[in-house]
Amino acid sequence: MKIGDQVSVLDEDISGEVSNVINGIFTIIDEHGFEYQYSENELVIENNSFSKSEFSPQNISEILSEKQIKKNKNTTRIKPKDRNLPPMEVDLHIHQLTSNTRGMDNFDMLTLQLDTAKRQIEFAFSKKIQRIVFIHGVGEGVLRTELEYLLKHYDNLKFYDADYQKYGVGATEVYIFQNKI
Repeated sequence: MKIGDQVSVLDEDISGEVSNVINGIFTIIDEHGFEYQYSENELVIENNSFSKSEFSPQNISEILSEKQIKKNKNTTRIKPKDRNLPPMEVDLHIHQLTSNTRGMDNFDMLTLQLDTAKRQIEFAFSKKIQRIVFIHGVGEGVLRTELEYLLKHYDNLKFYDADYQKYGVGATEVYIFQNKI
């Protein structure tokens, strides 16, 4: 520290300019013209990187508005109709589950479809997924009937026709009651 430095006192709300130094005792003059004497270990040099004009209300509001603009650029708006979309869709059409049905009879195909549905339900339970849509198609209704029979064995879920506008009559939505732990 030297004469002319702006300093603040550590344990008191006093700051000013160093006016004199004698035997390690610094004399400072505050903004009102009062003199104080402190040892060097009681003083801190003020960092002059900010001027008082930088802290004006206009500058502060500009800084805050810039941060708000930056914050808003990172967020993406979710449309209200997309907020309620199920997080999990499972297409049970056989061509979605296997690339080749050669050698499979109807029973084998139905078993593969139901096993897939059961695996996905167990997965949803383990990952705490609450809603699943099973797309089964219209057809003769065999898969739908068997899927409903499978779903009736679970106590903590309910099922109903999925959104008609999106899936038509060929899908069933399942809601799983999860215990939030």
